[in-house]
Amino acid sequence: MSGEGRGELAARFGQPTEQEGSANEPRTREEHGVRWNEKWIYRNPEGQGFDRIVLWLRADLQGIWHVKPDGSSIPQS
Repeated sequence: MSGEGRGELAARFGQPTEQEGSANEPRTREEHGVRWNEKWIYRNPEGQGFDRIVLWLRADLQGIWHVKPDGSSIPQS
């Protein structure tokens, strides 16, 4: 992962449109092959035709994906 923290990603992408879970959420979920307890959702950022999701496990960034309208996803580097 890029090593970016929460503050850096918030500065880079802005505040998410939606959020699921939280850094203190004790339950974890799995999506895109990673465990997470907090998801930031950016609905169609900048009109690009996809949603961006950022997954966290506590304070650790698990990954960033572009999710297309058909539900398929591509990891963002």
